[in-house]
Amino acid sequence: MAATTAPALPPGETLFTTFRLAGSVPARAFRALHRQRQQAQEAARQLTDAAVYQAALRRAEKRFFAGFDALLDAATVGPTFLEKEKIAEIVAGELMLLEELGFRVLGFALLPNHVHAVLHLPAASGASLYKSLQLLHQRTAAQSRRLLRTTLPPAAHFWQTGSYDYAVDDPAELLRLLDYVRHNAERAGKQGRWLEWPYCYLSPAYA
Repeated sequence: MAATTAPALPPGETLFTTFRLAGSVPARAFRALHRQRQQAQEAARQLTDAAVYQAALRRAEKRFFAGFDALLDAATVGPTFLEKEKIAEIVAGELMLLEELGFRVLGFALLPNHVHAVLHLPAASGASLYKSLQLLHQRTAAQSRRLLRTTLPPAAHFWQTGSYDYAVDDPAELLRLLDYVRHNAERAGKQGRWLEWPYCYLSPAYA
C-alpha cells in the first residue's frame, strides 16, 4: 500500500465499522471491556486541554477495539456462519451493492463471526450511511436465514444488535485501517484457503 499514491477522499463521511454475529463475544468479557472504556473516557473528561482530551479519547477507543477484536478473533463462543461460502457470498455481495447507492467501498474483510468494512459516503450523496447499513444488516440476515433454517431457530438473531463504528477523518489513519482490514485474516491466525478466499477486498485505489 503506497500512502503517497492514494487519492484524497472528497468531503463526506468515512466510517470504519465492525459488525458481528449474535452471541459471538463472551458477555462478561465484553462488559469488562466496556467498563474499562468508560473509566478511560471519564479520566479523559478531567483533562482541560482540548487536544489532549481528544487524544485520550482516541486512545481509549483504540484500546477498546483491540480487546474487542481479539475476542472476536478467538471465536470462543457463538456461531461462525461466515465460514459458509454461500453466506459469505451474500454478505460480500451486499457490501459491494452499496456502490450503487453512491458509497465508495474502500475495503472489507469477512471473518468467521464478524465483518470489518471501511466505507465512504461523499457529501453530495443523498443516502444515509447508517440507514443503508441497517438495511444491509436486514437483507443479509433475511437471506442467510433461508440457508440456515435448519440450524438457526426462528427467534434467534443473526447479527448482534449494534456495531462498532469509528469515524475516520485523517488520511493517515484511513490507510492504517485499510491495512488492518487487509491483513486481519492473517493476524487472526487463519491458514490455507481462508487467506486466499475472495471475501477480503480493497478498492483498487488503495490496493
